[in-house]
Amino acid sequence: MSGRLQDKVTIITGAASGFGAEFARRFAAEGAHVVGVDIDEAGGEAVAGEIRAAGGSAGFFRCDITRGEEVRACVAHALEAHGGLDCVLNNAGISYPSVKTAEMAEDLYDAVFAVNVKSVHLFSQAALPALEARGGGSILNTASAAALRPRPGGAAYAASKGAVITYTKALAVEVGRANIRVNALAPVVSPTPMVVNQMGFTPAEVEERLTGDIPLGRACDPRDMAACAVFLCSDEAAFVTGAVLTVDGGRTAG
Repeated sequence: MSGRLQDKVTIITGAASGFGAEFARRFAAEGAHVVGVDIDEAGGEAVAGEIRAAGGSAGFFRCDITRGEEVRACVAHALEAHGGLDCVLNNAGISYPSVKTAEMAEDLYDAVFAVNVKSVHLFSQAALPALEARGGGSILNTASAAALRPRPGGAAYAASKGAVITYTKALAVEVGRANIRVNALAPVVSPTPMVVNQMGFTPAEVEERLTGDIPLGRACDPRDMAACAVFLCSDEAAFVTGAVLTVDGGRTAG
């Protein structure tokens, strides 16, 4: 029986951990040929190896996603390895511990926008000719509920994810006639390595301190994101583009 993403060649950034690793596992389980991308070579290779051991199709390409030449090389690698490209998941992102805007270092601000925003543009730009040559495809961007309902101390992060949402909508309008769909997911906080390692919370603290305003009463699980990503990149969502799907347990509903 074919999977919902059977033989779809898919680039996934940030694939070494967190949402990206779960995207890679789930897409491969649905029949996709996964090209995992990350700056963490050991982690990325481990995830790809795990997928292959389970019978899936996955490889890894180390890439600094803020550098155009490396991004273009990554897309060229996917085309050489698989003969085409169907989906791009711009998932990689960075955050930081809560900091007041007046105290935020300029280099940190620049890094947040380079990883969270510029990389989305670079991969979209590099992939568009290949997607058009395929007769269409899907770009899926990881935004954040923080763009819609920010928390104190995270203005730059929220702004970067707001830019992702606007970019998603603008690009969807631009490339729709080429049958290329562009959508975004906006998750609430999740106990992923980005939150634990970069924001300084333990998984237990995420649940205890950051879920009180989530109506469903828990943090986002990477499997919640992966289920939504499969739908938006599958043919079941053939008429869905320019959408921002909140995966936030209702946090932005109030």
